[in-house]
Amino acid sequence: MPRIMPAMPSPIAGIILDSLAEGVVTIDGHGRITAFNRAAEALTGLSGAEVLGRPCQEVFGPCCGGVCIIADTLDNGRPLRDRPGSIRHRDGSIRPVTVTTNLLTDAKGRVHGAVGTIRDRAREVTLEQELAGRWKLADLVSRSPRMQRLFELVPAVAQSPATVLISGESGTGKELLARAIHAQSARADGPFVAVNCGALPDSLLEAELFGVRKGAFTDAKADRPGRFERARGGTIFLDEIGEVSTAMQVRLLRVLQERTFEPLGAEAAVEAEVRVVAATNRDLRRMVEEGTFRLDLYYRLNVVRLELPPLRERSEDIPLLAAHFVERLNRLQGRQVPGLTPAALAALGAHRFPGNVRELENLIERAFVLCGDQAIDLGHLPEELHRPPATPVAGGSPLARAEADTLAAALRRHQGNRAAVAAELGLHRATLYRKMRTHGLLTVRGNPFQNDA
Repeated sequence: MPRIMPAMPSPIAGIILDSLAEGVVTIDGHGRITAFNRAAEALTGLSGAEVLGRPCQEVFGPCCGGVCIIADTLDNGRPLRDRPGSIRHRDGSIRPVTVTTNLLTDAKGRVHGAVGTIRDRAREVTLEQELAGRWKLADLVSRSPRMQRLFELVPAVAQSPATVLISGESGTGKELLARAIHAQSARADGPFVAVNCGALPDSLLEAELFGVRKGAFTDAKADRPGRFERARGGTIFLDEIGEVSTAMQVRLLRVLQERTFEPLGAEAAVEAEVRVVAATNRDLRRMVEEGTFRLDLYYRLNVVRLELPPLRERSEDIPLLAAHFVERLNRLQGRQVPGLTPAALAALGAHRFPGNVRELENLIERAFVLCGDQAIDLGHLPEELHRPPATPVAGGSPLARAEADTLAAALRRHQGNRAAVAAELGLHRATLYRKMRTHGLLTVRGNPFQNDA
């Protein structure tokens, strides 16, 4: 616990406080401000002469959403660490900040006030926004070099009318990529219609895709348009295309070759005025060799092929994706969960993710329910993710290796800027330095990371 400070700081104490980059505010036992350093003045636009001796709630209430959390700590006795929030500057601008508070006690544990340190996050938020724009394509988020190359291809692919085949394991985001292609295409104002070809038997899938005309069978009392008609002027997404029967493959081949289809019971063909994007988690080329998938259909689908790598092959994306999911849940539920602890990130990094990004999203949503307003920690994740291995693993445990990989990747992304890395991973600078030393990361591949800016 910090020791008691004098009611008014000494000249030397004032010099020390003014030298700090973080804003520092102290209050006495009655909630009146006793210290207000230069960084706090810069954050608020208020001078120390204006605020010293005034109630903290009176000064910070209007610019902190109505509640001064330093005074709140004094009242309830509960310190806070890195609480995200914002401060309204005198000029009306909003500054994103994190606030840490603690009680000021003497040697006997008697409370004499409270202290708050306020860290300006404006630069970090700007950086995060810039990186989000660089590493985001619609709802796809990645910093992986393979995914970045894929992102670079999408604009050109989207502008082409060519049929696209997206391959990748289940849960990698194939439909998200298809929607991104549609959104950047000339058909963006048209509908995007998705159909899971593996979810229906042939008889139902044919009617679902091509529609039914009145009188085609006993219960067909009215025309019912199929997905191809509903997608007119837009894009149809044929998911799990590798699951369709050879008979249905023939019907689909005609659509791709002749750009027409026949609804059940129709007397004439209907023009297929759609862009076709298909997806599969199977090896269609091998299926062709095995005789279970038509070669001519394969070539019609495989005009442009995009492959989504599994999450285990781009583990550097796990912290970014996890933060993305937390941010989205915060926005949807009006909460302020600060993110994930290094221990939680290390556990996720050691996991193989057979369910890929979809599995990670479900894990984060589960942890979000359990964590309250705290950072998501190891205990909020399923037990199997933090159970130690039965036998020692050479080179350290999977958790330790994953933590080292996460730190090294973050250091490279920020060119060794420890302040930026600490902010991204939610670590104190001293904790980051200790972990870098533990994992031998003070020098990575001969490049010393000494940049503290």
